[in-house]
Amino acid sequence: MSSSPSPVRVLIADDQSLIRLGFRMVLDAADGIEVVGEAGDGAEAVAATARLDPDVVLMDVRMPGVDGIEATARIARRHPRVRVLVLTTFDLDEYAFGALRAGAGGFLLKDAGRDELVAAVRAVAAGEATLAPRIVRRMIELVTDAEGGRSDGSVERPPREQSSLTAREQEVLGAMARGLTNTEIAEELYLGESTVKTHVGRILAKLPARDRVHAVLIAHGLANPVDGGGAQVDAEWSR
Repeated sequence: MSSSPSPVRVLIADDQSLIRLGFRMVLDAADGIEVVGEAGDGAEAVAATARLDPDVVLMDVRMPGVDGIEATARIARRHPRVRVLVLTTFDLDEYAFGALRAGAGGFLLKDAGRDELVAAVRAVAAGEATLAPRIVRRMIELVTDAEGGRSDGSVERPPREQSSLTAREQEVLGAMARGLTNTEIAEELYLGESTVKTHVGRILAKLPARDRVHAVLIAHGLANPVDGGGAQVDAEWSR
């Protein structure tokens, strides 16, 4: 008799107790998800992560004391297995973008509905991209506006790292940037899902990126590759 899979363990970090309560109520009611703790600021989030070993930290960006960006950086550095899902407003700001650069695995809009919240937590826990296309576009706009880039938010030319990818890998990367899952990429490109997983793993290793979201940022010239290569993240986050 096979045992049921372990639930996704979630830590909620937000300085507003009512928001924490709302997220807890939704997640506790979802199958396969367990809220293991709460934190009211970034320092508490880092300490709770070390103590509770969650799979996902739901992280607000703007908190007193240690903010969500610094907390995300500390968690990514000390607990690389733990995934951070950043809470942000509809109009993505530079604070939230900084959290992605610090190691967050995706964004969740604060006005997200029940199903979207649950799906985002499950996706981040599974290593799937959690970036809606409108968020990717907004990220690019922020950076290109700040650096005098094109007004349409496009990239002048692909970074050197992306040139190492094959044509098929670039197609898969483009689909990842649109937030598609492996199953959706397989359907769109008429590939087997196992083949897509192989392509994703190679993309992460070649760029090199720690996960799918980081790969999308590198591809748009919005983040630097990880030091020491991407082979270590290949197996887990190509799922």
